[in-house]
Amino acid sequence: MHKRVPAIEKGFAILELLAKEKRPLSLAEISSKLTINKSTVYNLLNTMEELNVVEKTGPNSYRLGFRLYLLGGYAKQGSALINTVHPILREINERTLLSAFLGMKHGLRAIILDKVDDAFDIKIHSEVGMRLPLLAGAGGRALLSLLPDEEIEKILRENTLRKFTAKSITDKEVYKRLIRKVREEGVAVDMEEYIEGIRALSVPIRTQIVKAPLAIWAVGLRSQIPDERIEELKAYMIEVKEKVEERLNL
Repeated sequence: MHKRVPAIEKGFAILELLAKEKRPLSLAEISSKLTINKSTVYNLLNTMEELNVVEKTGPNSYRLGFRLYLLGGYAKQGSALINTVHPILREINERTLLSAFLGMKHGLRAIILDKVDDAFDIKIHSEVGMRLPLLAGAGGRALLSLLPDEEIEKILRENTLRKFTAKSITDKEVYKRLIRKVREEGVAVDMEEYIEGIRALSVPIRTQIVKAPLAIWAVGLRSQIPDERIEELKAYMIEVKEKVEERLNL
């Protein structure tokens, strides 16, 4: 008979508690509810935080991390979201020669859930599981466009719009207008606002399959997305949005 590993059992107990409570918990609360020594809980939480299995929501409070969502998606071989979207990401990549991504809002980050970038030698270095700033680029605005106005106001009130490049939008009123424009047109465009020389188009995805906001974006070099190609790509990405939403919401 194999020997059980107490640290793993305690780690799973912490994860199950966080899932059951459905709110951030402090180290002291976790220790008290599970009757596990505080120093043990502290060490387990630190390790799991480094692995993105839990994440801090304050100086001393924790919630489940995004990596659990990714692992859950991989475990479910019949994942409706990934199985539906992946072929469409491949279609975007093959048709446009741009890198294609599926992302989800998680706190103040956009988490990459899936990607396809096989069809062209030049690739944008972003891996599945990578976290990008929510308040940057087309993907972030597409995700934000799915939130209620009061939540957008709160995010912008509590955070600074960083100047990543000379073209970054740092005026909050202008930024809010751009989010409203995404709602009206169905697509966001990033003209080198996040990374110099990189352009992107993104569409918000509405579905009941995942509660968190989702978006799909296509990314390429300025030479791949010249000004004269923008309208064509916007129209195509809106077609992509409609196709994905139709398939996910059947």
